[in-house]
Amino acid sequence: MKHWSRADGLSASSANSPEVRRTLRNRSRYEVANNSYARGITLTLANDVVGTGPRLQMLTADDAANRFVEAEFFAWCEAIGLAEKLRTMRLARVADGESFGLLTSNERLNTPVNLDLRLIEADQVASPTLANDSARYIDGIRFDADGNPTSYDVLRHHPGDDFFAYEEEYNTVPAAAVLHYFRCDRPGQIRGVPDITPALPLFAQLRRFTLAVLAAAETAAEFAGILYTDAPANGEADSAEPFEPIELEKRMLLTMPGGWKMAQMKSEQPATTYAEFKKEILNEIARCLNMPFNVAAGNSSGYNYASGRLDHQTYFKSIRVEQTQLARVVLDRILTAWLREAILIEGYLPNSLRTLDSTFEHQWFWDGHEHVDPAKEANAQKIRLASHTTTLAIEFARQGRDWETELKQRAKELALMRDLGLTIESDESDSSPETEVTEDNAEESQSQQAD
Repeated sequence: MKHWSRADGLSASSANSPEVRRTLRNRSRYEVANNSYARGITLTLANDVVGTGPRLQMLTADDAANRFVEAEFFAWCEAIGLAEKLRTMRLARVADGESFGLLTSNERLNTPVNLDLRLIEADQVASPTLANDSARYIDGIRFDADGNPTSYDVLRHHPGDDFFAYEEEYNTVPAAAVLHYFRCDRPGQIRGVPDITPALPLFAQLRRFTLAVLAAAETAAEFAGILYTDAPANGEADSAEPFEPIELEKRMLLTMPGGWKMAQMKSEQPATTYAEFKKEILNEIARCLNMPFNVAAGNSSGYNYASGRLDHQTYFKSIRVEQTQLARVVLDRILTAWLREAILIEGYLPNSLRTLDSTFEHQWFWDGHEHVDPAKEANAQKIRLASHTTTLAIEFARQGRDWETELKQRAKELALMRDLGLTIESDESDSSPETEVTEDNAEESQSQQAD
C-alpha cells in the first residue's frame, strides 16, 4: 500500500506541473554540480552525442553548389560556436529536462549570414504572473487547434536573478524562432523532465553510504589503542577507570597497570561490500541514460573484450537515436533559417540554390566511435566490402566522415606519391608475377567458355 501510495492518474501536463519540474530541476542541478559521478556521466553523454559537432553534406544535383554551402555553413557554425551550444543543450536536458534556443540576429558575427542561436534556460519560458493556463495556453506555450505551438512567452530575466521582479516583462516569440529540445515520454507531454530524475534518490543513497563508511573509518582511527585484561571481573588485575582516556607521548616506553594489556583498534572499514555496493548503485544510475557501467564509472577493469563490445551496442544505438532527434528538432531548422537568410544576400549563393526549397536533400555526419581493436574492425570492414554487404558511404559514415571528400583526398595523395616516386602498396601487388596469357591460352579459354 505504501509503495503504490504515490501513483496517480494525472495527465502528462498536470503530472509535470511547473512546481514539480522546478523541484526536479533544482535537485538535478544540485547533483550535477556537486556529485563527481553525476558530472562525469553528463559530460560523457554530451561529448558522445555531440562530439566535435555535426557536419553538413548537401545532396543536391549541383556538386559545386553543395561544396560551397557546406564550406560556408561550417564557417558559420565555427563563428557562433554551434558545437559548444549543442553540448550545452544536451547537458541542460540531463539536469533541466529541456533546453530552449532562440534564433536571433547577431550583427557582430564576421560572416555574411548574421543568424545566431541564443540559449535560454527552461525557467525563463513560463506563464507570466497573471496569465492563467488553459487548454491552448500551458506554461508559457500557446497552441493552435491542432496542438501545434504557435508562440512562447519568454521572461526577459531569469527568475533566479537577484533583480528579478514579479512584475517582470516578457517577450512573446513566434514558434518558428524557438527550438525546444526535450524527450517526450508520454502522449500530450509539452515540457521535459530531467533525464536523471529516476536516479536522484540513488545519488543520495550513494553519498550516505560513502559518508557512513568514512565516518566509521575515522572513528576507528581516532583511538590510538585500547586497554584490556584477560582477568575475570574483580580478579587480580589492578583497578583501572573504564573509558578513561590516557595521554600518550611520542617515542616513549609505557608501563601498563598490572594485569592489563594494550592493543590497537582494528579498522573494519571500508567493508568488503562497499565496492560492490557502489558498483550496483552506479549501474542503476546509468541505466536510465542507457549508459553501460564501465562508461559511467570510467573503469573497465572487470570487462573483457566481448562484454565491453556487447554493452556498448545498446549505448551506441541510443546515441544514434539522440543524434537523429537532435538533427530533426534543432539542426534541420537551423539549416532552413540559415538558407532563408543566405538567399536574401544578393550574389551570395549559387544560382541553383537561389530559391528556397525546404526539401533540399542533405544529411548530417557525427563523430565516429573508436574501435577497441582497430585491426579486427579493419578486417571485418574488408570482408563486408568484398562480400558487397556494405558500401563506402556506410563505412565512412560510421566514422563520421564524408566518403566523397575522403576519396578525393585519397586520390590527391596517391597522385602526389606517384609523382614523388614513392611506393604504393597497390602498385606492388599489381607488379607481382602473373601467368602470361598467350593467344593459345586465350583460344583455350574461349573454347572452354563455349563448352
